[in-house]
Amino acid sequence: MIRKRQSGSNKSVSSGNNQEVTRVRTPRKDRNEVLATVASLLGSKRVTLQCMDGVVRMGRIPGSKNKKMWVREGDVVIANPWEIQDSKADVIWKYTKPQVDWLERKGYLN
Repeated sequence: MIRKRQSGSNKSVSSGNNQEVTRVRTPRKDRNEVLATVASLLGSKRVTLQCMDGVVRMGRIPGSKNKKMWVREGDVVIANPWEIQDSKADVIWKYTKPQVDWLERKGYLN
């Protein structure tokens, strides 16, 4: 007996716009973290960040987050400024669109 493969699948497809925010990671002051917006992509895992404390920093995406976190211009991220050079920072977290909306409602973003 020969069986033919059925086209299609039984999986339901959900749209990505109906995400509900349950938990949002906020910057921790004790770890010297600040909110920042990606101003431009520089290439080679580097970005220009406009931080909420008014400083423009050169951000670096660490290798452990390079493949997992795709960053584009205009994304809101958490940056950790370097202790040695304040003009540089590591990008440690990227927010999704529903999380950015929540941050705006709660007053974290101006």
